Amino acid sequence: MGRVSFEHIILDIDAGLATLTLNRPDRGNAIDPVAAAELRAAALQLSYDPTVRAVLLKANGKLFSGGGDLAGFAAAGPAALPRLVDDMTIDLHAAVARLAKMDAPLVAAVTGSAGGAGMSLVAACDLVVAGRSAKFTMGYTKAGLVPDGTSSFYLSRVVGLRRAMDLVLTNRVLSAEEAEQWGLVSRVVDDDKVISEATALAQQLAQGPTKAFGLTKRVFYAGASSALEEAMERESASIAAAAKTDDAQEGIAAFLAKRAPQYRGR
Repeated sequence: MGRVSFEHIILDIDAGLATLTLNRPDRGNAIDPVAAAELRAAALQLSYDPTVRAVLLKANGKLFSGGGDLAGFAAAGPAALPRLVDDMTIDLHAAVARLAKMDAPLVAAVTGSAGGAGMSLVAACDLVVAGRSAKFTMGYTKAGLVPDGTSSFYLSRVVGLRRAMDLVLTNRVLSAEEAEQWGLVSRVVDDDKVISEATALAQQLAQGPTKAFGLTKRVFYAGASSALEEAMERESASIAAAAKTDDAQEGIAAFLAKRAPQYRGR
């Protein structure tokens, strides 16, 4: 499909890899109603594109995202702000839901800092590559607000409830190394290698068994809060569903033949 340029984001699709770039560098890639609506539109487009087999989320500029556009919130005024943030978070949540439900794995490349909604987006990704100088903070309650961006679901599953409460109540800032130790970040690399490393990882995943990836994601995210019996039944149903795919037949044949599999995402 090539490139689609929105006002605050850029969407590129090439060889099975979709790259979603936050593109508001002059405002620290802050999320405003326009950016949230565009993320929803892009996520919806990706969810209907069968050629997409991995998604890379990155940002232009020095920051990944500073979170919600507080300057825009202030400009809206007290009377209009509740409706503004309600509309905005509905779009943002719809975007995250679509990306999370896709079979395609979602990889984040974090340079600079990720705060507020930016950190919430990071928590919702399947894998996260961060630069050594990256910083992470929730920051919502520091501004008298409540976390959004699906962080109440993903953050506690990623770092644990006790640590999540520490992050949202004290607004402590995590270094990249701390974020990796806590499980928020998958791997830390030199700042100048973040994009190349994350892109290579996403490209690798784009060559994998996409249907199996999707089933695996749903099994693990649901299993994090389900009863044992439900988890076991879900696993049985999911591996049976995966066994029906062409990729499973190719993977088994390649393993037995001691060759690299050639997956097609079907």
